[in-house]
Amino acid sequence: MRSLVPVLIITFGVACTAKDSGTTAQSDTTSTTTSATPSTTASSSTETAISSTETAVAPEVSPPGDIPDSQTFVTFKNSSGGYQLETPEGWARMAVPPEYIADVTFVNKFDGVSVHIASAPAEPTAASVQANEVKRIQSNVRAVKITSVSEGTLTSGKAVAIKYTSNSNPSPITNKQIRLENVTYVLYRNGKEAMLTMWAPLGADNADQWNRMANSFRWL
Repeated sequence: MRSLVPVLIITFGVACTAKDSGTTAQSDTTSTTTSATPSTTASSSTETAISSTETAVAPEVSPPGDIPDSQTFVTFKNSSGGYQLETPEGWARMAVPPEYIADVTFVNKFDGVSVHIASAPAEPTAASVQANEVKRIQSNVRAVKITSVSEGTLTSGKAVAIKYTSNSNPSPITNKQIRLENVTYVLYRNGKEAMLTMWAPLGADNADQWNRMANSFRWL
């Protein structure tokens, strides 16, 4: 029997920052495009698997990507996906194909946050996530190293957190890659699953901001 990553029963941390100057609703009908391509968006059955032979790049000595404590957040609502969450104001929203209208990705240089919505037969557990979502991440993200899979609770309810490191996509200009840290929260309600993923350069200090975004997720 294949061994699984040890399961820890935890309560995910709530963001410590309280500097938000007020949130405003951001419509899911806004069409913003960017040339950036996140390397950690949740996979779909139509994606092409990435070669598992890619070598992990060394972490940056002084990694960029800290989200400032003064960052303003705005509420993004997606009626097609039936959810909302807070995202950093000013981050570029990526266009998605019509078949993925329930999905969203916001990026800022090497930082990003995405939501992927799909049908699911049952509430996820650490074991089911290890067998399914983790494998999809390993197939579709570059040079992945899974560090933990744990069950816990966000403000919206139960969730399974997948923590891992990966390589970024190569820069289209310099071909440079950096090492990223990622967390994907798998949430469930009424036959629908959300994969909320956040990423940043490995070593960046974004714990409070990531907790804020994760705990702002709400089913509508």
